[in-house]
Amino acid sequence: MNKMNPKVDAFLTRRGGRWQAELEKLRKIMLESPLTEELKWGAPCYTFENRNVVLMHGFKEYCALLFFKGALLSDPEGILIKQTETVQSARHIRFTSVREIVKLKTILKAYILEAVEVERAGLKVNFKKTEEFSVAEEFQNKLDKSPALKRAFNALTPGRQRAYLLHFSGAKQSKTRAARVEKCTPQILKGKGLDD
Repeated sequence: MNKMNPKVDAFLTRRGGRWQAELEKLRKIMLESPLTEELKWGAPCYTFENRNVVLMHGFKEYCALLFFKGALLSDPEGILIKQTETVQSARHIRFTSVREIVKLKTILKAYILEAVEVERAGLKVNFKKTEEFSVAEEFQNKLDKSPALKRAFNALTPGRQRAYLLHFSGAKQSKTRAARVEKCTPQILKGKGLDD
């Protein structure tokens, strides 16, 4: 059994309440794996050779194990969920009771070991390139009219570019897309990402 991280002990004690029993059960399963227990982004994270493999977290409706490279797992049971259409790599398994976790324990261990093998083999997810994402018409018009904005946008990292493109195109109405573009333009010109 791997060593329990005191930061995760504190997280579980402090968290209490909803999903407490489920998170503790998931933790026991995780500690039986070859992964190292850490606390990252305010949640228990399990790593292999300093690479993130699985994150354990609780939401309002469920708790979950998130596999960072879940898209590369074979998923013979069909239990991995893609949280949103824009997620390219991560997949998670949701739980609403300890009973579900106990029932899936053997399967979870197999998925965890496969995730470790993915890391051990150094496999990488083939992400869509930024130019494969659609550009909202409202943003394209703004880029066409402002060479400075176009230069600033092109200077951003691919991840920051994708975040903006998804943010702009995520709005259903043209008025909302245009408002998002206007609001974000100063930030892009400063070389900052959507969440910076």
